[in-house]
Amino acid sequence: MNPVWRLQGLGRGQGRGQITGDPPGAVRSAVRGVPEVKVSTLSRFDEIRKADQASAQRLAAEKHSSSSEDDDDEDDEGGGQRGKILQSALSPYTSRAGDDVGLLEQTRHYLNEVCQSGGVTCLICIASVRRTQAVWSCVGCYCIFHITCIQKWAKDSIFLVSSVTDEDFGKKEHPWPCPKCRYEYNPDQTPSRYYCYCGKEAEPAPDPWLLPHSCGQVCEREFKPSCGHHCLLLCHPGPCPPCPKMVSVSCLCGKSSRVPRRCSAKSWRCQQICGRMLPCRMHTCSNTCHSGECLPCPQVSVQTCACGRRRTKRPCANLEWHCDQICGRPLSCGNHTCEIVCHAGLCGPCPRSGNRLCSCGKTKSVLPCTVDVPTCGDTCSKKLDCGLHTCSMRCHKGACETCRQEVEKTCRCGRYTKNFPCHKEYLCDSKCNKTRTCGKHQCKRKCCPGNCPPCDMKCSRMLGCRNHKCPSVCHQGSCYPCPLMVEVRCHCGSTSISVPCGRERSTKPPRCKELCRKPPSCHHSSLEKHRCHMGTCPPCKQPCQRPLAGCPHLCPAPCHDQVLVKASERPMLAGPWEQPSVPAFVQTAVPCPPCLVPIPTACLGEHEMSQMPCHKRGPFSCGRPCGRTLTCGNHSCTLECHRVTAAPHSDVTKAGKECVQCEESCSNPRLAGCTHPCSLPCHQGNCPPCTLMVRQRCHCKISNLYIECLKFTSADEQGKQLLTSCQNQCPKQLNCGHRCKLLCHPGDCEQTCSQKVKLRCSCKRIKKEFPCSRIRLKDDLVLCDETCRELQKKHAESRAAEERAALEEELRKQQAELEAFEKRQKGRRKKSRKVTELEEEQGVWLKYKNRLLVPVCGILLAVAFFYLLQLSIP
Repeated sequence: MNPVWRLQGLGRGQGRGQITGDPPGAVRSAVRGVPEVKVSTLSRFDEIRKADQASAQRLAAEKHSSSSEDDDDEDDEGGGQRGKILQSALSPYTSRAGDDVGLLEQTRHYLNEVCQSGGVTCLICIASVRRTQAVWSCVGCYCIFHITCIQKWAKDSIFLVSSVTDEDFGKKEHPWPCPKCRYEYNPDQTPSRYYCYCGKEAEPAPDPWLLPHSCGQVCEREFKPSCGHHCLLLCHPGPCPPCPKMVSVSCLCGKSSRVPRRCSAKSWRCQQICGRMLPCRMHTCSNTCHSGECLPCPQVSVQTCACGRRRTKRPCANLEWHCDQICGRPLSCGNHTCEIVCHAGLCGPCPRSGNRLCSCGKTKSVLPCTVDVPTCGDTCSKKLDCGLHTCSMRCHKGACETCRQEVEKTCRCGRYTKNFPCHKEYLCDSKCNKTRTCGKHQCKRKCCPGNCPPCDMKCSRMLGCRNHKCPSVCHQGSCYPCPLMVEVRCHCGSTSISVPCGRERSTKPPRCKELCRKPPSCHHSSLEKHRCHMGTCPPCKQPCQRPLAGCPHLCPAPCHDQVLVKASERPMLAGPWEQPSVPAFVQTAVPCPPCLVPIPTACLGEHEMSQMPCHKRGPFSCGRPCGRTLTCGNHSCTLECHRVTAAPHSDVTKAGKECVQCEESCSNPRLAGCTHPCSLPCHQGNCPPCTLMVRQRCHCKISNLYIECLKFTSADEQGKQLLTSCQNQCPKQLNCGHRCKLLCHPGDCEQTCSQKVKLRCSCKRIKKEFPCSRIRLKDDLVLCDETCRELQKKHAESRAAEERAALEEELRKQQAELEAFEKRQKGRRKKSRKVTELEEEQGVWLKYKNRLLVPVCGILLAVAFFYLLQLSIP
């Protein structure tokens, strides 16, 4: 039985006939009780034979035949079912968003992946996600994982990070990352229960008419970026589509009036010049409508530097600038000039005026600015760069020399001490034996202070895909999933699909639309045309066409050169442990079946000339009743077709001595349309009129009407239509989708619909109302005006500008990546050193000395104790 959604749009009188598979005429005849017209056996046989011949011709005319066509039909049916599910999930959005389906492409992609069988793969265990399994999806990349896999991943990640970074292991809370996008989650965000995509329902039950792992309710998640509205889709995977609401907003500069626009694209430009005064106070903004502050002034003007010596043309955005000349103006002392580069305002006092110190800073002198301060002759005593010793030279000009004293220094790792120059760092030659953060390799750095650097070797562990090794730097814990995609091709290689690396071994090859190119394995010159497939070709279904034995006909049976037959001779097995060496079924050629070509043959009772198979031709019983008129004149012989011995020159329709005697009740025909039998025994003459009530369905198939049989059968056609009408409004739908306005009536409804329907122009700006019948006769009732065309033109220009900008940005990024790649290729790779550890072979004495020494020592102690006891006894 078809599901309910397939019956939508059908009338009351159309649903049942299509569900049961019976023709509407048969259903209507069974309900009304009208007897079927008796057709002769010969005419019925001709009709069946013609129908069989037409079916055979139609099958012979087909171009392709393959065993995989049934699977294709199932896929088409599944695709239709999947389409219905997607349509039901997107119906709340499309009902408000109009015909703009471009905003739904990203969400539709996620929905299609979820609905496909095996379309979603858990990147942790590299297995398909089934609709009955508990899942969890990342909020950053919306990737779907098994909830048990992500719980184990989070637990292992937190344990490894805390074991490396925490001195007090397990006391700090560390985040764990998503296996795909590395989005970090807190430990309290580790999933513990299975929720639907929108988070409203825990442990959602699988429903074949809903998206997998969905609760079927409206999503109602807030859009990102937030606009105050909520998602209208049913509970769905992936990001929510842009907001479809219509809002009234002004342009970016605020000059134009408010216009209705989609909330997700409410920012728009009015194409007017901004005209605001720029910071240079000389020019105005010449850009079109924009938001925020205006761009710097692009004009050029003549500007003076800070010192006022130079004038040049410069951008108006930089009003203050400095030239590269020294000021040179005389200072207040009158002996020196200002050495500051171009500046504004007054020059400062002379830097050589006032109290000045000698070079070591111990003696203060008051001298004119033209006289240099002499050295004082005392010891310098300034702290040297080492920070421990002072300068031992006399007061001098310039920087102090390097400290050359030898001090006892400890190396960086703290193992050794040595007298070493103070200004040099002491590093020993011992190598660090600590294990790096990866937990596998040693540091091996000379004089390491303990903060070993991270391991710089490659991990090279086999990933979960079992095809590649981990390319990351050596690390602890599980490696991230393999990011590569692998192509799975069909047998001929013309069709391929991309799957995550590691899934190619369990993924079925894609269905190819090309024809199979394998050679035939039967006696035919070519195979039937069928699609490309994996494995052996399906059995050949072409006619055998070999000559049959005993008749001039050819074998019409399908090819039987390779038929699975149960093996008749199989060796006895010695026991259950022995495996059979011969298969239970073998492919072998079987002989052609008996000839089934029809030969015209008369039955025993001479009722018909039947088409008998060629190998069974001869007298036979057709299986029908004899049909000869009995002596009563009302009934006929009911025996199966048999031979009748008739007198010469007698009527062939009269019963013979081999026929039965009449014991039936009255079987005289009633009035046309009456199906009730006569209650009297078999008799001659007319039967009494029928007074029983007949139950009839109305024309709309809703109500049951009870009518007297005689009244119904004696009425004319118009009277019957009036009797079988329930006088209610017809529930059928017209071709336009509206309900019929007439009362219950027979036949098809009038397709002239007067329902008012609103129409819009192609850009959805102009709206008018027209009768439904007029809309069906004429398509272009509402056309776009000049304003609509101008709006469409502006939208196309803005979209072209955005595409050009995106293309330029993509080219710039590609160039930067190319330069970075070429720069990385110039580096040299370090060769890893291999350390070979040799194990010393131990001798026999070193190997067994502990086992030998223990019993020997015990015996010696026992002898000594016995000797002492003997000495102590008098």
